[in-house]
Amino acid sequence: MSDIWVRAALAQEDTESKEVTELTSGAGQDKPETSVGVDSSADQKDPGNEDKKEPPNILIQMLPFILIFVVMYLFLFRGPKKKQAEHKKMLSSLQRNDRVRTIGGVLGTVIDIKDDEVTLKVDESNNTKIRVTAGSIAAVLSDRDR
Repeated sequence: MSDIWVRAALAQEDTESKEVTELTSGAGQDKPETSVGVDSSADQKDPGNEDKKEPPNILIQMLPFILIFVVMYLFLFRGPKKKQAEHKKMLSSLQRNDRVRTIGGVLGTVIDIKDDEVTLKVDESNNTKIRVTAGSIAAVLSDRDR
């Protein structure tokens, strides 16, 4: 059995050596050259093709970074600024007898508004009043919440 394997290996080496000899010596010039495992298209490079390649578009390469920047701007900068502007508008439209809720959850009615202070009446029966900063007003409650 091992004799068969040896014969097959020798036969394969013999055919490979004949192909190499034919290719190097130029034998068989009238036949078209065919060789196993040799890529003939790799030898026929067109030197003009290298100059014709266009460089990749820089805009397409930078597109992911641009999109990330736009999303970061929308979430990190524009959103909080918009909320801050709405809060400032709400504080500027604050009037006497408005029902408000503070950041701490205290409900009261606006009695007096000074520069940065708001006086709230929190208990009708005892006439309890507290002073808070204007920035601590979280929301103005509508008439239906009274």
